Amino acid sequence: MIRIFLVDDHAIMRDGLRAILAAESFLQVVGEATDGQDLLAQLPTIPADVVLMDLHMPVLDGLATTHVLQQQYPHLRILILSMVTHERTIGELLAAGASGYVLKNADKTEIVTAIHAVATGKRFLCSEIGLALLDKMLATEPQALAAHSKDTFHLTHREREILQLVASGLTNQQIADKLFTSRRTVETHRQSLLEKTGVKNTPSLIKHAMEQGWLQP
Repeated sequence: MIRIFLVDDHAIMRDGLRAILAAESFLQVVGEATDGQDLLAQLPTIPADVVLMDLHMPVLDGLATTHVLQQQYPHLRILILSMVTHERTIGELLAAGASGYVLKNADKTEIVTAIHAVATGKRFLCSEIGLALLDKMLATEPQALAAHSKDTFHLTHREREILQLVASGLTNQQIADKLFTSRRTVETHRQSLLEKTGVKNTPSLIKHAMEQGWLQP
């Protein structure tokens, strides 16, 4: 049996959740609170396994309550139920100690699954949030790849030549002698390579070049 404590400042929301959870034989609502402070006042006398809690509440909101619960009741699993979809807010809650996050428009099956998951020590993120984050990542990935490709092929033939010699351990003067050019020209090209690749020194430049496959074996 999983003991659940409902925390939401809207009575109609608590009533709806209680009705949903009552249909599950392995779930039991053991207590209700209107905010975090109300919850903390009751927990010493009402043991629970999972706190199903809203984010935006008066007096003590979900994030502040999560911080306190993590310190005072580290064994207690926290599942946030909210309509907020901002990834930074969700990340802050998970970092504070919440075990899962579910949107209030999730169906009954997902809410029950989330409770079971966090009660057994797992973390849970509702499918709508997870898919939205995946879509965002996929949307930004082509742009990152395009920028990466642009940097990869932006080196001139001379810069590639000098880069190869730098990686071979030659000094600026040795490179200048080998290419029949001036030391100042070599220094200019080396500085250009640092700026284009965004690294700060020669070892980092060589490492970056190796990762990009710019150096000949």
